[in-house]
Amino acid sequence: MPAAPEPAPAHAPTPAAHAPTPAHVPEPTPPQSSVPDAVSRFGAHVLAEAAARACDIKAVFGVPSGTPSPPAPPSVAAPPPVGAPPAPGAAPVIDVPSSSVAAPAPDAGLSRILRGPSGLGTAGLRLVPRAEPETPAPPPEQPRQHEAEGTPVPGLYHHPVPEPDPVRVEEVSRRIKAWAIDEVSLYPDDWEEEFDGFLVGRYMVACHPDAPSVDHLMIATRLMVAENAVDDCYCEDHGGSPDGLGERLLLAHTALDPLYTTQEYQPHWAQSLHADAPRRAYRSAMEYFVQVGSPSQADRFRHDMARLHMGYLAEAAWAQLDRVPEVWEYLAMRQFNNFRPCPTITDTVGGYELPADLHAQPAMQRVIALASNATTIVNDLYSYTKELRSPGRHLNLPVVIADREGLSERDAYLKSVEVHNELMRDFEAAAAELAAACPVPSAQRFLRGVAAWVDGNHYWHRSNTYRYSLPDFW
Repeated sequence: MPAAPEPAPAHAPTPAAHAPTPAHVPEPTPPQSSVPDAVSRFGAHVLAEAAARACDIKAVFGVPSGTPSPPAPPSVAAPPPVGAPPAPGAAPVIDVPSSSVAAPAPDAGLSRILRGPSGLGTAGLRLVPRAEPETPAPPPEQPRQHEAEGTPVPGLYHHPVPEPDPVRVEEVSRRIKAWAIDEVSLYPDDWEEEFDGFLVGRYMVACHPDAPSVDHLMIATRLMVAENAVDDCYCEDHGGSPDGLGERLLLAHTALDPLYTTQEYQPHWAQSLHADAPRRAYRSAMEYFVQVGSPSQADRFRHDMARLHMGYLAEAAWAQLDRVPEVWEYLAMRQFNNFRPCPTITDTVGGYELPADLHAQPAMQRVIALASNATTIVNDLYSYTKELRSPGRHLNLPVVIADREGLSERDAYLKSVEVHNELMRDFEAAAAELAAACPVPSAQRFLRGVAAWVDGNHYWHRSNTYRYSLPDFW
């Protein structure tokens, strides 16, 4: 959805007295983390506000702010609906609370943060890196339907996760299909099997175990389906082409980032938002998002979608030139053309907000980039055989390594596994370091949410045997 380059340093280097000669290129100043300074600037009152956003979900359930926190979140009363009201005549919205969602205690210690939450549905949320991959426990004698599905890539560093709540999965799957068909006319009848095979409900429930309601899960699910429609219809399987891609992506991006123009031309733009299925999906999904997310969260998402579209364009340029990039160039492209828009909204889906100043910190940006890069290499590995069966040449990390480094297909694939594992361990180390340096509750919860998204993303790729199968390299 690749080691991430560090963002620009917080303080520029002092100019040298004499300009360097052309043969000498000065080394850039190493990036300096300003997380402690940012934390200190918040002050006690801002930290209290962050704690309330991150750890006390009373606001989500409509409990007055003065009411003491119960020992556990409500398990019977559903939170109020989030997003647009149902259409006239539609069935009432019945939310499905999850038995596995638990609110973190506001006064949890740092050791508890680093250890991660415990209890049903939280096994994948720890931040402390482990030296070796975990070995999944033997399956029970009578496993549930999906627990035995799929085989992990041998040697891939990952963390098993519990089966996502089946009740939530069913409800999200029902709602997203109704949205796709009835609200945005996303796909024709002959795409229905492929849409169902995407298993997006299972995907999103696995990636967001702390979502307080199905309504919150739907925020991520609509955006995921809309992004997939743009990729398929503009770039890949269903009529996609590198020719003219920049124009299509630009116009689609205005469904996320609105155009402000003159009265004469505004109606033409508004009409264009309904011109094709991807734009209809982007427009609708974003409308739901902005009703729940803050302006800062919406702007953050738009920024990451622009990154994604820029990555699409780089890959399209290589296709037009019939060029296989260098491995480092491919990994640079994958830092933009990756899953980043998905984990970056984990706080919105969780019903809280990571303050913009903390999200923008170089250390936090590095964590998000590493997580997104690792999850995208997971996609390269699991979709490898699917892409080999598709017409034309599809670039993925094993293909690029084989071409550029002269390795066999098998050795290039195994080296790609090593690249993923290094990125995963870098992500976990960076997340643990940041958690120790920034004891702000919303930051701690956000880091856990990103880690949960990483684990859930692998779970979906492994278990989606409709879409993916492994090469015979072992």
